[in-house]
Amino acid sequence: MVNLVAIQQPLIILLMKMAGVQTHTVEIDPGTVMNFWLPNETLQKPTKNSKPTTIKPNPDKPVVVLVHGFAAEGIATWQFQIGPLTKKYSVYVPDLMFFGGSVSNSPDRSPRFQAECLVKGLRKLGVDRCVVVGFSYGGMVAFKMAELYPEMVRAMVISGSILAMTDSISEQTLKGLGYSSSSELLLPDSVKGLKALLSVATHKKLWFPDRLHKDYLEVMFNNRKERGELLEGLIVSNKDTIIPEFPQRIHLLWGENDQIFKMELAQNMKWQLGENTSVEGISKAGHLVHIERPCVYSRCLKKFLASLPVDEPQS
Repeated sequence: MVNLVAIQQPLIILLMKMAGVQTHTVEIDPGTVMNFWLPNETLQKPTKNSKPTTIKPNPDKPVVVLVHGFAAEGIATWQFQIGPLTKKYSVYVPDLMFFGGSVSNSPDRSPRFQAECLVKGLRKLGVDRCVVVGFSYGGMVAFKMAELYPEMVRAMVISGSILAMTDSISEQTLKGLGYSSSSELLLPDSVKGLKALLSVATHKKLWFPDRLHKDYLEVMFNNRKERGELLEGLIVSNKDTIIPEFPQRIHLLWGENDQIFKMELAQNMKWQLGENTSVEGISKAGHLVHIERPCVYSRCLKKFLASLPVDEPQS
């Protein structure tokens, strides 16, 4: 039987190309490859005897990197934001390790490893400076990226995420949602489990036929062993948690009805991060704020991006 999600892939590739991005695979290290969606103009057509090559992004268009969460790869997460951004910005959408076409033979499953791979990939694509937009799991990767590579990350927009998943936050969050483990919540293996995840991730309940849920599970939840290890690699001890001093501007863009990481957490994080941090809530939206209220989210995102000072052009 035809998978209704998989059969849409050729159409999505075409639509994304029309929106301004194409897919390209980058070798990070031997045994580690990362898939990116990158601006059309940076990807040069292959000749008869060579592979596609890339060039630096347009210096007149600031780079924005959109980093996905745990339940979907890059394009599925950011499909509604790419089109509104590509006119003024060079948009890069990575698939983190073990999502989309990105794989690694490294045993490292930490957010630090994801951040290191992402930066290596971006540098190979000619990106020297960028604004990083991170959602949920991708927000933790974005924070780590900004901490390790402040010379690359000029600002951040974070949605539905935290600095680090401490054991106390993990326990409190899961208990509040009625789950015993992160894997039970974020790696559903049944239609019932996927419906439950969507229920806690959205403000307005969405309805899809069971067939579509089943097909989504087959396509989006591969590499289950490695993803389970990624969840284990997220948890850090409370006593090992140190809040970095970020020099970048940080904008916390939140769904006011987020049940997973509540609005109060964003307010508290703003206080922890200091005066360079701002917070903004979007009403009638839960954890999947960028999907539930895509037009409002894109408008808020573009407003923040437009408020940033003009950066030095990439050489």
